[in-house]
Amino acid sequence: MFTRSWRGVVGVIKPTYRPGSLEEFIRLLPEGVGVIPLFLGVKSGTEKEFLVVMDLIEAKVDEIATLGVDIIHPEGAPPFMLRGYKGEAEIIRRMEKKHGIPVFTSGTSQVDAMRALGIGKMLGVTYFTGDINRKYAKYFREAGFDVLGMDGLDVSFGDIGRLTPHEVYAFTKKQYLEHPEAECIYMLGSGWRVLEVISLLEQDLQVPVIHPVPARVWDLQRRLHIRQPVKGFGRLLEELPQREVGKKPGSRRQKK
Repeated sequence: MFTRSWRGVVGVIKPTYRPGSLEEFIRLLPEGVGVIPLFLGVKSGTEKEFLVVMDLIEAKVDEIATLGVDIIHPEGAPPFMLRGYKGEAEIIRRMEKKHGIPVFTSGTSQVDAMRALGIGKMLGVTYFTGDINRKYAKYFREAGFDVLGMDGLDVSFGDIGRLTPHEVYAFTKKQYLEHPEAECIYMLGSGWRVLEVISLLEQDLQVPVIHPVPARVWDLQRRLHIRQPVKGFGRLLEELPQREVGKKPGSRRQKK
């Protein structure tokens, strides 16, 4: 048992050793929240690797559950999303029953964030290409959303961190202008370092942007019963919406 943090401790399981998102997550957390990270070591980012890594994820959950954490967060949307929305829910139920500790994933935090904002029609952008994006879109459709698009930047998995925020901004804006009826923009993956353009995208396009790092900070605050707004990284963290998340998505426009 480790020393307690006075506001709670989260155990996170990082898919890769890539620097960036862990530091961003910790910087956005309220003072007094402790973080214990473990790592999977995903390297290629292929669909095959995402499917076979689940056994390792469950082993890491077993390990981190022994460390006195209050919540467990296995990060990385693909390994769970590829099993579908219902398949992911079953995995989470199994983990929670085994350890008696709440578990949330990247996917569930993002779904809950969009529901809290009343989103019905969403547009996704990723850094993957090909059929895997169709499977990501299917996950969100199973969760009840109208997915208008889920396209990706053509970049190798190892070079994601080299994308500049301005490149991602331009790609995201282009996708949105092809689907202006979207009520939010969803950015899949923590690999791209784009926190600095979230508020800019929201300002320019007048819709909320759901990025994995602010979404997990929002969800962790909600689960630890903390309410400490963070400005400069988008509407989700600035407003901390607390709408009941178990309800189906709405269909009203979320323009500012």
